[in-house]
Amino acid sequence: MNSGKKRNAMLLELEEKIGYQFSDPSILFNALTHSSYANEMGLRKGKNNERLEYLGDAVLELVTSEYVYNEYEDLSEGDLTKLRASIVCEPTLSTCARDLDIGKYIYLGKGEDSSGGRDRDSILSNTLEAIIGSIYLDGGFTNAKEFVHKFILDIHKNKDLFFDSKTILQEIVQDKDNNQKIHYKLISEEGPDHNKTFTTSVCIGSEEIGIGVGRTKKAAEQAAAYEAIQLLRIKWKKL
Repeated sequence: MNSGKKRNAMLLELEEKIGYQFSDPSILFNALTHSSYANEMGLRKGKNNERLEYLGDAVLELVTSEYVYNEYEDLSEGDLTKLRASIVCEPTLSTCARDLDIGKYIYLGKGEDSSGGRDRDSILSNTLEAIIGSIYLDGGFTNAKEFVHKFILDIHKNKDLFFDSKTILQEIVQDKDNNQKIHYKLISEEGPDHNKTFTTSVCIGSEEIGIGVGRTKKAAEQAAAYEAIQLLRIKWKKL
């Protein structure tokens, strides 16, 4: 299969996965084109996904703002802002991108690809925003909104990715006993530098209450805190 046919097949595969068919597939290709690939291939200025990322970021923020406003009627303006920020942040978006296996479809320069760029949080989250922008540009706001709900908001609605689990755990423990101290411990670190997996435990005092795994130390700590929250919900019936 020549490069053109392979590219078209990959674009069709992704269209089927996201449930949206582009009127102009070149817009989707643009959304998947990292600057390293554009530079390597000598593409003219603007033929990478940075402008679409900018557009998608704006669409994502608007859709998410409307969502949290409607779903969380009791939250103050400040809390709504924090909640929105935690939804549109890099860790959440990169997780959503991995769910869609977006890394498989990104066009990267050889150096970026060999250094693990295909699974880098920043590249995955930026590409996801560019895809949102490309859908908006090709099919309008309604289609872009449907994508955001289907692959970001709805999927993770019940996974507590919207909140900072470490902060919530800290608040729960302080509310129960302000003298209790929370600490995190790195249990293991596995894999090559560009694709590490971290396992972390969280303890209240000397009692281990959660273990989490993540691609970064921070993600592993958040996962451990989330597990601890689930345990404390049962143990203390605080939430």
